[in-house]
Amino acid sequence: MTTQARKQKGSQRSEHKFFNPQGAEVKTRDEAFASQQMDVGAQAVSTDCKLTLHNGQISFALEVTYNPNTYPHVVTGGQIKSGICGAPWDITGGFIGEGLRIDAKRSGQGSCASTITIVGEYQNPPAFRGTYGFDGSTSSFKHTTRYEC
Repeated sequence: MTTQARKQKGSQRSEHKFFNPQGAEVKTRDEAFASQQMDVGAQAVSTDCKLTLHNGQISFALEVTYNPNTYPHVVTGGQIKSGICGAPWDITGGFIGEGLRIDAKRSGQGSCASTITIVGEYQNPPAFRGTYGFDGSTSSFKHTTRYEC
């Protein structure tokens, strides 16, 4: 085969097919990505995970909503479901990354503190070791918080 024949054979391109996120074929690459942008809703920028905070005999069950498109992941909501007086507690903010910070306010009944702040740093196996405290304090109690996502 001559060099010219190789160039001609190599220059033949296969036709590309493009599909939108719903699986329908579209004509151009731009159409495939444009429809994806139009269909993105608020749910697309959040996901849920479960954390379990352990402090000796006490365990808190946390369901955390965060933005997976950020790093550290910005916590956008969730609840501390059990294990703490006055549960449930509404998670109001924080982040998950090399470090952990969870801020929550009590929404349940009881005479417990009105806020909790949990802080920690990542360790292997996947967990966060740190402290938590109530009503503005972050260092009253030690904890290990397991990531269960």
